[in-house]
Formats: sequence, structure tokens, C-alpha cells
Amino acid sequence: MNKPLRHIAIFCGLLVLALLLRDNWLQFVRADELNSHERNRRVTIERYASVRGDIIVDGKPITGSVDSKDPLYQYKRTYVDGPMWAPVTGYASQAYGSNQLEKLNDSILTGNDDRLFFDRTLSMFTGEQKKGGNVVTTLNAAAQKAAFEGLGKKKGAVAAIDPQTGKILALASTPSYDPGAFAGYSGKDEKAWVALEKDKDKPKLNRALREIYPPGSTFKVLTAAAAIENGKVKDINAPTDTPEPYFLPLSRTTMKNHASGCENASLNYAMEVSCNSVFAKLGDEVGRDKMVEMAEKFGFNNPEVDTPVRAAASVYDKEMDRGGNALSSIGQFNTATTPLQMAMVTAAIANDGKLMKPYMVDHLVAPNLDVIEKHEPEEMSRPISPETAQLVQKMMENVVENGTGRNARIPGVTVGGKTGTAQHGEKNKARPYAWFISYAKTDNGSPVAVAVVVEDSDATRDDISGGGLAAPIAQSVMKAVLDGRR
Repeated sequence: MNKPLRHIAIFCGLLVLALLLRDNWLQFVRADELNSHERNRRVTIERYASVRGDIIVDGKPITGSVDSKDPLYQYKRTYVDGPMWAPVTGYASQAYGSNQLEKLNDSILTGNDDRLFFDRTLSMFTGEQKKGGNVVTTLNAAAQKAAFEGLGKKKGAVAAIDPQTGKILALASTPSYDPGAFAGYSGKDEKAWVALEKDKDKPKLNRALREIYPPGSTFKVLTAAAAIENGKVKDINAPTDTPEPYFLPLSRTTMKNHASGCENASLNYAMEVSCNSVFAKLGDEVGRDKMVEMAEKFGFNNPEVDTPVRAAASVYDKEMDRGGNALSSIGQFNTATTPLQMAMVTAAIANDGKLMKPYMVDHLVAPNLDVIEKHEPEEMSRPISPETAQLVQKMMENVVENGTGRNARIPGVTVGGKTGTAQHGEKNKARPYAWFISYAKTDNGSPVAVAVVVEDSDATRDDISGGGLAAPIAQSVMKAVLDGRR
């Protein structure tokens, strides 16, 4: 063989070798990745070729499947009270994929999970159609309805937790959307999706988990706990030696109080009427590092709080100066939090200092209703001692009985709470956020802790307050949970 032909033969051999290597790489290394790739149309076709399992609340499905008679995608997802449950379910769309519980539990809902192998094999022999398994949530339907209807046309969110277990009882976000409006792939579905994408109010945003807000005065319960834990306050009814006016550290800027009697006020009274100066001074005395440490014990600065839907990280600044820390101690400056995070803070206080990890999937079941996975309550941290928690409880209960949280009262029930009106925007000119955090207490501990934020409403700026706008919503959610236990 002459030299040119030999070179051509070697080159062709290398090409064949490269082709074999590439073929084996695709078949054995990347096979699983390509089979499950979101752009693999066969995956989507197979996903909607059979009845999808359901997401369950209080023993009833809040999702469904309907035979669309489509030759490509046979079954389409349907939703019961879609806008109310959208922050929980997310969506499953033939055209736009899925998110939240629909996505995280897709293998169970489609029946493709390895743990459902026996069910799939049995259906082959019996001739029955393959079915998906179900996702059973921890949600309380009455509490969810109270939260969603309480928010109404207001922009905001509600998160409610069982402090003793970490079970999420309600997760509402408004404005919301109907995930069934774009569950298919028709022109009508596309129009609904595009409209949601362009909506400036962001109805697809899960505000309870994925939006962070300045918490305002609701953060004062955490500052009070830090002050007690670090020995800065030994008697909640003793004077705090707070001057009036109080100057922020490193500046000649005074801390404005919206209540009277804040000079030298006790911690208990300062919580009752929400004295900014007392808590800013205590935050400064505790110090930035100790405040950061306390906030992180409650879950701040943690980017991996999964419910199993991942929540956005709440923030307590680690680098700010003394003035910034004083402002952060009253829930302003760079402090920002999700409603879920403030529900976690409240739940830990109500649970005598023990923070349980929040979760909203109780168990997964096979099509034959066998339980294939059960979530057990898990302790997340112990940010404060039982003694400190009980002192903060006393102050929060005083807020509801005698202070700014009167609208959260429930006859015959001990309720603790804290209002908040969080300033934001350039020079704080934007409409403030109205907050309320609370818990209800029974003889067997607290069965519910709630955080409510109203981001926007029809109220005038002067009428926006946590006690006026958010507390009634929290009260209705707590009452719904309590009524279900009677």
C-alpha cells in the first residue's frame, strides 16, 4: 500500500474508532441523562400517556387527570381550586414542564419511580393501565382556605406550621394563578402562560417561600430572645435604661418611636407597644456577631431550607457596622426574610425553644395505597432555652391581650403575637409591608404558628399596620386549625 492510501486508511480507522467511542458514551454513560432530559419529547409523551397520581390534602385529591382525546398527549392535568393550592402543587404542563411538588415528586406521580416497579410489572400481566402514586401532604384544607380568602385581593402571603412537628399547615400566596389554565399545549394554554409571564404582579411567584421582605417589628421577638440568652435582660419587667431620644451607634441619627412611654421602658412594655429604641439598643448591646449567631440558629442565612420545595434564604447581614446592626435588630436595614422563616421563628418560640424542620409531604403511596415513604418529624435546632422561650411567650401574649395585636384574640384561647410595619423603598417612601406573627396555645402545647405579610392593599399608607391588616388573617388561620381539633 502506497503512503497516501495508508494515511487515508489510518484516518478512516480513527473516524470509526471515534464513532464507536461516541456511540458507547451516549448509550452507557449519558443514557439516563438523555432519557430524562426536559427536551426529550418522548419523555413528555410518556409522562402524559397514563393517569397521573394525585396530590392529597385531608384525604382528598386537589389534582386530577382528564382524557384529552389527544393522539400525542392523552391525559392532561387538572386542579381543584387551582389558585388556592398553586403555591403547594405548582404546575404540570404538557408544554411548559412542571415545578414545586409536581416536579419534585414526578417519578411517583407518573408511576416511573423504581419503588413502583412491582406495580408496573403487575399491570403488564393484568392488563390494567399504569397509574401513578399519590403524594399525601401535611396541609390543612380549612387553614389554607382561611389564609387564601383572608388575603383576598391583597398582595401577600401566609405560612402556618405545627410547631411540635414542623408540618406545614397552610401556604398561601396572592395574587395567584390557575395551573390548569396552561396544563395542555394548545394556543389557549400558550396565551394563558404568556399573560402570566407578563403580569407585573408576578402571580407565579410563591411569596410564602420564594420572596424575602424586611420583617419590621416582628423581628423584635428574635432580638428579645437574643438579649435574654446573652444576659442583657434578666427581668423582662425591669427598666432597660433606654434614653429618649436614642441615637443610633456611630451617628447623630435618632431612632424614631411611634409609641409613647419608650424612655427607659421594660422589655415587656417595649414589646407591647413596639418601641424601636429599646430593641435597637439591645441589638447593639448583644452585638452583631451574637445577633448573627442567634438569627442563624433560627434558620437565617441558610440557602438550603427545603420543604421539600426550597425556600429562598432569609438574610441577617454578617458585615454591617453597629448602626446597621441596631437597625437590623428592629427588622430594617438589610434584614430580609420569607414568611416561612418568620413562621419558623414563631414556631420555635411556641415550642419552648425547639425548632422543627418544616415539611409539607407527609408520605408517598403506591397506586395500591401501600406507603412507600413516610416523613418523620426532625429537629432542626434549639436556638433558645425553654426558659427564654417562655419569657418571650409571655411578652407575645401580652401584645395580643394589651398591645398592638388585639385583632388576633380568640375567645377562650391563649394567643401570642407580634405586629410589624416594615418600611422599604428609596428613603422608605414605598407603601410599607404589614406583618403579623402569632401562635395559639392549648393544654398540649401549640398546634399552630402563623406568619402573615401583606405586601400591598387598598388601604391608605397611614392605615397600613400589622395589627389592622395581617392580624385578622392570622387569627382566622389559627381558628381554622383549632376548630379542626375540637
